[in-house]
Amino acid sequence: MTRSDSVVDDSRVLLVGRSDCLDAVATVLRDRATTHTVETAEAALEQVRTRAFDCVLTEYELDARTGVELLTDLRHVTSTLPVILCTNAGDEAVASEAIRAGVSDYLSPTLPVEDGAALLDRIERVVRHARRTETNRRRARQFDAVFNDAQTATWVLDPDGSLARVNRTARELIDESVESVVSESFWTLPWWTGDTTTRHDVERLVERARDGRFGHAVITRPSDADTPQVVDLSVRPVEDERGRLVSIVVEGVDITERVGLERDLRASEELHRVTLNNMTDTVLITDEDGAYTYVCPNVHFIFGYTAEEIHEMGGIAELLGADLFDRADLAREGVLKNIECTATDKAGREHTLLVNVREVSIQDGTILYSCRDITKRKQREDALATLQETARDFLYAETHQEIAHHVVADTPSVLGLDAGAVYLFDADTTDLEPVASTARMRDLDGPLSAIHADPGHVVGRSFVENEPLVFDDIHESGGLADPTTGLRSLMAVPLGEHGVFVAGSSAVGVFDEITRELADLLAATAEAALDRVRRESKLREQDRTLQAQNDRLTELNRINETIREIDQAVVQAQTRAEIHHTVCELLTAADRFRFAWIGTPDPAMDHLEPQAWAGAERGYLDSRPFTIAPSRTEPSGEAAATGDVTAVPNVAAGLRDAPWRTDALSRDYLSVLALPLVYNDLSHGVLTVYAETRAAFDGTMQAVLGELAETVAAALSAIERKNALLTTSVTRVEFSVDDPTFVLTRLARAADCTVSYHGGVQQTTEGRHVFVTVDKGAVGAVERAAADLVAVSDVTRISTNGDDCVVQLRLTQPFLALELADHGAVFRNATASPEGTTLVVDVPESVAVRNVVALVREAFTDVRLQSKQTLDQSAEQDLFSQFLASLTDRQLEVVQTAFFSGYFESPRRQTGEEIAETLGISPTAFYQHTRRVQRKLFTTLFGDGDVSIVAGGG
Repeated sequence: MTRSDSVVDDSRVLLVGRSDCLDAVATVLRDRATTHTVETAEAALEQVRTRAFDCVLTEYELDARTGVELLTDLRHVTSTLPVILCTNAGDEAVASEAIRAGVSDYLSPTLPVEDGAALLDRIERVVRHARRTETNRRRARQFDAVFNDAQTATWVLDPDGSLARVNRTARELIDESVESVVSESFWTLPWWTGDTTTRHDVERLVERARDGRFGHAVITRPSDADTPQVVDLSVRPVEDERGRLVSIVVEGVDITERVGLERDLRASEELHRVTLNNMTDTVLITDEDGAYTYVCPNVHFIFGYTAEEIHEMGGIAELLGADLFDRADLAREGVLKNIECTATDKAGREHTLLVNVREVSIQDGTILYSCRDITKRKQREDALATLQETARDFLYAETHQEIAHHVVADTPSVLGLDAGAVYLFDADTTDLEPVASTARMRDLDGPLSAIHADPGHVVGRSFVENEPLVFDDIHESGGLADPTTGLRSLMAVPLGEHGVFVAGSSAVGVFDEITRELADLLAATAEAALDRVRRESKLREQDRTLQAQNDRLTELNRINETIREIDQAVVQAQTRAEIHHTVCELLTAADRFRFAWIGTPDPAMDHLEPQAWAGAERGYLDSRPFTIAPSRTEPSGEAAATGDVTAVPNVAAGLRDAPWRTDALSRDYLSVLALPLVYNDLSHGVLTVYAETRAAFDGTMQAVLGELAETVAAALSAIERKNALLTTSVTRVEFSVDDPTFVLTRLARAADCTVSYHGGVQQTTEGRHVFVTVDKGAVGAVERAAADLVAVSDVTRISTNGDDCVVQLRLTQPFLALELADHGAVFRNATASPEGTTLVVDVPESVAVRNVVALVREAFTDVRLQSKQTLDQSAEQDLFSQFLASLTDRQLEVVQTAFFSGYFESPRRQTGEEIAETLGISPTAFYQHTRRVQRKLFTTLFGDGDVSIVAGGG
């Protein structure tokens, strides 16, 4: 052994004692080992506790203790430190004691200390053995630690592959007792049950170790968990120093969790890979010089370049610009967010980006760029800003056409499309009319024409179904395909009930989600504006209508005031001329109407003669004759001919067709209303009114003036009746009538007798009462015949004395006497027999005989004029009028009933009590009425003519 191989040279030796022997040892070790000398056992123990030594050499005899006792104490401190006992006076007993105590070596007196080589050799062997022992122990502890590792299952097999030993971790994997399976083949044991493939894998591993080779495999085995247990098995052979296989060590590590983590990691990596490949945000990482260290695979989404092309471009400045951010700001903040910049893609299109910049430390990269393309959002923001401007423009638009032009004008800036058009719906034709379009739309689609609102056309279908239609290529759109148009992409959006907005392009597939949204917003904004214009138009129309109604009401109030004035004036008028002039003057007063006049038919009945007029006449009445004709004549002549109200709302219409219109228009007569003055079918002429505005006489105005005309006609009839009572000359006209419907004729023929009427008709609330005389013998037949007539509701026998009988008929139908009275004529008498009927009528001088004749002819079917004579009744008429004026209606009724009942005959046909009973009054009241009438009659005949002194008696 060379000195360099000696373990003594680097060892530390503790010498205990103070004998010459120890001194000699120290001398020998001086140049070889590090020595430390103490004299007592306590000092030696203290040194071993605090310092590391490779060997202790002690003499046997120490102060108060022996070297063997020191050895025993040292073994309580360390079991591996070698101890050499040295003594000069030793014997066999000491040596035996020392050996029993575990001494490493014993230097007996027979060994000369001066022989340094022998001493060193002895120490060399002791130290080397102690070190080897310590190494083996350490290795044993290490093996035990590995073998009993709680995370690793370990099996020790014999060379034939049978189980020899197993640690606790492996024991816990099975429920069976390990002792029962020792010496069994390892691959058949319970650890590998249930799976033949697993058993074969384990067997192959063991066979590999038996061949002296290391083996490794990952296997699965059943477990109590939801997923099988994954075990990483490693097998290694153990050989002795001669290379012979002495055992096989199998180690199994549960890697189920690790496998799951790896699986999750792979899934996460796949997720991140797919996400990075498909997300629209692009991630770039560079070093401080701007050189790329990482380029996201989806970089083409924004820039159009592949990752390799980005690397070849150079630094980040080539892509995002050199002055994107301040490096000092990034160093201070750590991250800079939402930096807006513009970048150009491979196709030359500009993109607006939002970039976030962050400091990182990823491999060689230090700066991370996250880029988001906001080009569409920017376009949308710009389009929304334009839409706001458009909405403001819509606020000032007043027509649907103006709004349509605004929509078309803003289509390029809002949608980025240069082809647009607006069709508005025409409810009258049910067509969609093109009212606005861009030049590009006309270039691509030709001159736009009306489209019928039906599903056969894109525009028509969108309107009818009220749904937006979008076509990526209108040339290939099924039933709606149109290969003739230059448009390819087409979108039709309905504008509610107003029409359709159309936008398009010659390119295919230009409508993305944002473009569609903006088109819907533009259409919705336009629809709201169109609704507003329609509402405002309706409100304006309503305002105009209300204003017109207010004006009309004001005019009607004014006319009504005029009507009231005319009514009051007419009531007070005494003559026809006064009524005529009053009506014309009041209608034209205060510029109510421009001109008014009243005309009556001339005797020849071929034209109207003006009787009164007022207003701006300016020679109109002299300009032409007012011919009475049903058509193509002046409205007054037409009204006189037809008997109907005639209105001309616009005189200027048909100016060349009727010459009178030129004369009227030259005098500012723009509308005309002619009103016949008719009362009880008797015409009193025509009232014609002219206005200086068109359509001045609407339905309400015509109704008001029509009522005025009736009032005027009634007043004129009243004047005629009054004149008839006051006139002194009458024309007595006798008629022969053959009309089976006349009530007297029917009674006479049914009863085969003569029925006579000699005056005496009363109009009460119960009906019309007429006194007639019949043959006495036929009164019963007359009563029976009257009971069968609808025209007679009641028959009362008044008087039956003498040859004749008087009966009172209550009629349900008008009686001629009353109608004649309304026209100023007096029905004197009527005599009806089975052979025929004769009527006698007195017509006052002021009443046209032809009117009365016409009235009689209208009342009966077969009328012949028998005679006509003029009578002077001046005195009689005057007294008679005074007398009748002094009587009340009740007095006249009572005295007429008494007269026709024969009360005033001698002898009386009926008593006063009988007549009172007929009248339904008391006898006292009957006698009072008759006496008062008699007194008034005598006063009229014999007094001074003033009957007022006796009129108050009722």
